[in-house]
Amino acid sequence: MTAPFRLHPNPRYAPAPEDPAAPVIQPERRAAARAAITGFEGYRPTPLHRLDGLAASLGIGTLWLKDEGGRFGLGSFKALGGAYAVVHMLRERLEGAVSIEDVAAGRAAARVADVTVCCATDGNHGLAVAWGARRAGARCTVFLPGPVSMGRERAIAAQGAAIRRVDGSYDEAVRACAEEAAAQGWLLVSDTSHAGGDEAPSRVMHGYAMLADEIRQALAGTAPTHLFVQAGVGGLAAALIGAFRQDAGAASPRGIVVEPMSADCLYQSALAGSPRPASGDLDTVMACLAAAEVSPLAWQVLATGAFAFMALDDAGAVDAMRFAAAPLADDPALVLGESGAAALAGLMAAAGERDARAALGLDAQARVIVIGSEGATDPEIYRRLVGRDPAAVAAG
Repeated sequence: MTAPFRLHPNPRYAPAPEDPAAPVIQPERRAAARAAITGFEGYRPTPLHRLDGLAASLGIGTLWLKDEGGRFGLGSFKALGGAYAVVHMLRERLEGAVSIEDVAAGRAAARVADVTVCCATDGNHGLAVAWGARRAGARCTVFLPGPVSMGRERAIAAQGAAIRRVDGSYDEAVRACAEEAAAQGWLLVSDTSHAGGDEAPSRVMHGYAMLADEIRQALAGTAPTHLFVQAGVGGLAAALIGAFRQDAGAASPRGIVVEPMSADCLYQSALAGSPRPASGDLDTVMACLAAAEVSPLAWQVLATGAFAFMALDDAGAVDAMRFAAAPLADDPALVLGESGAAALAGLMAAAGERDARAALGLDAQARVIVIGSEGATDPEIYRRLVGRDPAAVAAG
């Protein structure tokens, strides 16, 4: 695969946290998130698929894909962060008078019925927040930027959320949501810390860190050498890279952060050495990654924790979606949404270019984890891009 991309190896990379006494990803918060999320009804680890056929074709040793399409029936990893942050913050609003398990199960619904939680979203985070609020019995309002598809809006509304459309980008929706939350006294469950403090995005990121725990358990002692993970504002990438650094130190996998060329805020920040806005117009098929500004909290991890940053053309993501649906040899057919395919697209692009392979160390000994962060969260868009029904692909 030779889709256009840009690669920036990070000159500030350090495999272990520089300040272990004050990490962004904290062991006690990881433990609290793990205890709460594993208690959610319907929790189970998502699959870690081994793709031997693709690994051989790419000239790497081993490849696994963490498939988040079945997470809680919501289609993406976001429930690990958004829903967990909702129940945690509702419990905090009740001043700890009930357990987080009771809040998550709706047993405190009468006490939170007048509380409104809110967020801005490109799709998946809003769905997770709305799902968490509905289960707890709270109200929910979700702010959507103009480009969000009607299919994703309908899915969020089906969870009982009120929808506010913002005529602008995701970052403009973030600001509108933060202003309304401040005016109304709503609970703002943001996944970026430039919207109103660190507490909510910190809880979101600690929920995402569950993925690292599940991957480590599934690998049963095998140590990955590389991690390809997609990014919008950077929360998922920071959570995973931070968790692996915390657990494995200098032996943690090299984290390669992949984002759209038109929404390259992390790539531009890496070039500058400090947070910078995206250089493009945010018009990308990878709609859930269309962020103009990096989360400052996430940047604290990624500035030294990411091994490299990639900005990828849209065609690469679409090609990866199609490839996953019709894989090589005995590899399973996988349903990856537009944003969910970004990390796989990044690996395929880098492995197909000599200098990028060498810069990342993608050789026959490489043991690579790729995050498939979402399934077909808008089936209509998936059918248009892949030419097949996602249910048919999943059925094999």
